[in-house]
Amino acid sequence: MAALRVKAPGCAPAEPGLRLPAAVSKEGEPQPAGGGDLPPPSAAPRQARDYRMEELETVATVGTGTFGRVLLVKDKKTREYCALKVMSIPDVIRLKQEQHVHNEKSILTEIHHPFLIRLYWTHHDEHFLYMLMEYVPGGELFSYLRNLGRFNNGTGLFYSAEIVCAIEYLHAKDIVYRDLKPENILLDREGHIKLTDFGFAKKLVDRTWTLCGTPEYLAPEVIQSKGHGRAVDWWALGVLMFEMLSGYPPFFDDNPFGIYQKILAGKLDFPRHLDFYVKDLIKKLLVIDRTRRLGNMKNGADDIKRHRWFKYVDWEAVPLRKLKPPIVPKLSHDGDTSNFESYPENEWKKIPPVPPKDLEIFKTF
Repeated sequence: MAALRVKAPGCAPAEPGLRLPAAVSKEGEPQPAGGGDLPPPSAAPRQARDYRMEELETVATVGTGTFGRVLLVKDKKTREYCALKVMSIPDVIRLKQEQHVHNEKSILTEIHHPFLIRLYWTHHDEHFLYMLMEYVPGGELFSYLRNLGRFNNGTGLFYSAEIVCAIEYLHAKDIVYRDLKPENILLDREGHIKLTDFGFAKKLVDRTWTLCGTPEYLAPEVIQSKGHGRAVDWWALGVLMFEMLSGYPPFFDDNPFGIYQKILAGKLDFPRHLDFYVKDLIKKLLVIDRTRRLGNMKNGADDIKRHRWFKYVDWEAVPLRKLKPPIVPKLSHDGDTSNFESYPENEWKKIPPVPPKDLEIFKTF
């Protein structure tokens, strides 16, 4: 069905999902945990510093993409592990993704939230662009979902609550994320979420018209090129909630055009086991008229938070990471890569240097 997704035409090539093995801990219902049971939120301010490439020791590749890869690296000074996103400048230019990488850096520099990936440092040479970020060792939510088939109601509720807080924060900063899906949700060592891959994120003044995203998750207004804004993220939340609790997305077909037709038709066929209140919430998120879509009306995200499905959620506790995660990744140490696939260390570094006139585009990176 949707296990292997493609990007919509005209979009930036996505970093493909980082796959992880089948072993996961047993899922359960989220329960409030005592504040003393958790370490301080992992988005606590980090001491700013300049890095040098020679200070970063490569441990392994944990992901590959269309124009780069993600490396696990160890800081030789502090012995801390980080993720280093390495992008080939010739490929970025060939695929006309210069603005996307600048957008990603700009947005990651601005955001600071416990459920969003953190950027520490950027750099470039004649061959590559580098983004040094926190390493999130638990792997993708996508892989846990595929392994389990579907999540129970309490597990879906936990992830949905954390995602609502993350999207609400981005929208408050006039940022539309535009790529919400299980592949872009990582789990940290305790099992809390981190949204990653901000290649499609954009600072909005009014609306934007770019056809961007993954077909199953595109809002109707994106497909119809009507211009779109923050409402697309709430539509994607509805799709994600359906997929988490059903094991498959609400609109799927063998080709993107068939998916688009089903999205525009808007017909929802819920599995019988779904909770009554979650079905009601999904229906209110997957409303074709964006002016009537929950999350996009006068009260914004508060309309979603007040929905009956979230009745027992303490919304002040959510961003403090006080809800008990239903899945805790299995890790042996901070630099454990067992939740990601192994990738060959081929001759990816052997690319020609970029001429100085082309490097000018990235002088501020």
